[in-house]
This record gives sequence, structure tokens and C-alpha cells, in this order.
Amino acid sequence: MSARTRTVVAALLLPVALAGCSGGGHQGTADADGRPGSAQAALAALPVKKAASKDGYDRAKQFGAAWTDSTNAPGGGNKCDTRNDILRRDLKSPRFEAGSKCVIASGTLADPYTGKTIRFERGPKSSAVQIDHIVALSDAWQTGAQKLPQDRREALANDPLNLVAADGPANMGKGDKNASAWLPANKGFDCTYVARQIAVKKQYKLWVTPDERDAMKKVLAGCPAQQLPSESTSGVALKP
Repeated sequence: MSARTRTVVAALLLPVALAGCSGGGHQGTADADGRPGSAQAALAALPVKKAASKDGYDRAKQFGAAWTDSTNAPGGGNKCDTRNDILRRDLKSPRFEAGSKCVIASGTLADPYTGKTIRFERGPKSSAVQIDHIVALSDAWQTGAQKLPQDRREALANDPLNLVAADGPANMGKGDKNASAWLPANKGFDCTYVARQIAVKKQYKLWVTPDERDAMKKVLAGCPAQQLPSESTSGVALKP
């Protein structure tokens, strides 16, 4: 190969080499903060602050009547209350009450929080299955919801992205704790649970506390490919 030919080949290969170096540097950033579309990437973009005061929190006053159908959340205005919308989505073989196209009379829940199978029957024992706010409303109030307009807070309280049917005692045990203080006993659901919390906080412009962020990062380190869910994700979207 002549000296001139070697010079031409080197000139042609130089941009490729530089592109490779540039790509490698970018990939390092993606590995550190999560790939685009991942829960890790969304978490890295959330603001981190200390929790605000809980003063002024009132569930009914600040977030509207429980399970109201009159919101701009997905499913709002469909002539069925939010609780029954979520029961219909999450229960296996849900059965309507006679004469109703909304009220769920029975079904079976594969409980995501405990891993147990729970039979739901409407009546005195219906609290065995409860609807949990994945980001508790009190936690939301302390991490930015105070600044949201009323209609956005009411949407947050009824958004299927922020709701899941769960074991009643597990839900009561969670209370208003964030991920630094409570995670599901069913560890197989941790990644999905944390990704849902991050998606809700992103959607409603809420922040995470330092301890909460660290707990979420620890969970997602075990599932770096976990995608950020959306309103159309299977398991989030309501049944038509």
C-alpha cells in the first residue's frame, strides 16, 4: 500500500473512530442514569427535596370525594366509579351485580403486594381487597401536590396509573409510607411498584425525598431494564 493510499484510508477511518469514542461516552452516561424510557432514567430526572409539611392535608377537601367519576383522569366520566373500574381491571373473572354494568360483585385477586390469591365478594368482607394509591395521597401532598390545582389533585387520586387492587391488611400496613419505609412483601413486584411510583411522580410533577430516591435506586439496580409505565401499559389501562 502506498503512502498516499494509507493517508486516504486513515482519513476515512478517523470519523468512524471518533464516532465510536463519542458513542462509548454517551453509553456510559446511559448506564449510570438508565436508558431512555426506563424507570431509572425517569428517576434520575425527578427533583430531590425534603418532604414539605403535612399541614393542611385533608383527603376529601384537597383530593375530592373518594372514587368520584367526575375527574379528568383516564376513565373519568365513564359512568362508573373509580373503585369499580379498578376492581374490574385487576380481578380475574370479575362478575357484575345483577342489572349493573359497573358494580363488581365478585372476582379473584392475584394480590401483587403479598403474592396471595384472595377471593373478593361484595358485602361485609369486601375490605379484604382494597384499592391502594401507589403514591399515597398524603405523600403526594408533602412532595408537591400542594402546588397543584384542585382538578389535578382529584385526577391524581383517581388515576389508574396510581391505583392497584391489593390485600386489605397489606394496604393498611403501608399507610402513607414511601419506598424508603415500605415495599411489598412480594419482592417479585418491587420493580413494577417502584416504576409505577416514579411514573406517577413524573406525571404529576412531584418530587422524591433523598431517602426515597435511594430506596428506589436500590430496587431498580436489580432490574435496570424496567420500563416506565404509561396510561396505556398492560395492567394500568382500564378495560374498555
